Amino acid sequence: MSRVCELTGKGPMTGNTVSHANNKSRRRFLPNLNEVTMISDVLGQSFKLRVTAAALRSVDHRGGLDAYLAKAKDDELSAAALKIKKDIAKAQAAA
Repeated sequence: MSRVCELTGKGPMTGNTVSHANNKSRRRFLPNLNEVTMISDVLGQSFKLRVTAAALRSVDHRGGLDAYLAKAKDDELSAAALKIKKDIAKAQAAA
């Protein structure tokens, strides 16, 4: 499994570990990923996603998974999240 957030697309970054003697060596900064179960109000279904802690706060701020996915850009979302977004849009159009 890759270390990429399914909602924001955030992945590992690289940088330097700098010692007290100012020696530099390469390192990776990994995103704070959590496996969470999110519920879609429109579909009445739960989904397991690997998202960052920052994305979880954004989902709460926007009012849930449905509202977050409605505003999210398609190129940032994973294939699973994109499918959920399209299913939600279909269900809202039918209602």
